[in-house]
Amino acid sequence: MGNEEDYLALLTRAKMNLPETIESHERFVLPELDIIQEGKITILRNFMDIADKVRRDPQHLLHFLLRELGAPGDVDNRRAVFKAKISSQNISERLQQYMDTYVVCTECGRPDTKLVKDDRVMVLECEACGARRPISVRKTVKTDANALKVGDVLEVLITDVGKKGDGIGKFNDFVIIIPGTTKGARVHAKITNISNNTAFGQVTNETATR
Repeated sequence: MGNEEDYLALLTRAKMNLPETIESHERFVLPELDIIQEGKITILRNFMDIADKVRRDPQHLLHFLLRELGAPGDVDNRRAVFKAKISSQNISERLQQYMDTYVVCTECGRPDTKLVKDDRVMVLECEACGARRPISVRKTVKTDANALKVGDVLEVLITDVGKKGDGIGKFNDFVIIIPGTTKGARVHAKITNISNNTAFGQVTNETATR
């Protein structure tokens, strides 16, 4: 009977010495987005706080967001300014996509990672568990009626002007940049180049075909 009592006493003491939480697998959460709308401008006021939190180059993060959101923009102090009206949900989803691709380790789920170049391949290296994986960037291929191709002629309303003086318009999910145009003008433009969700065009006398 004494042995049983000693065992129970040891078991109780061991349980008391155990930490309340042995291991945490909580999902990494980004800071709450601080977004405001000023007309057709969308401002992410805590952009730099987010870049600091995920430990990534702000320009790398900004370039990803501009490409995925299909909008021109820039960093202004600690804010990101997008020259388009974008919903908070859309920005949140794109940030989560960035986290899944460039930050979170797929093995342990931790954000304690860094980007390294291995030959010509970008690799995500986890400082917590040591796992390594090549970065796999999701490419969206547009095959529907909204897709654009070089040579298309569009009627475009110029809604803004960029820092270099080029007119900016929209076609479905594409931002259209047309040099030599002014805000408020409606022009026929021939698409000369396409990069992700941004297309470049030139004013033409041809009738719109899209």
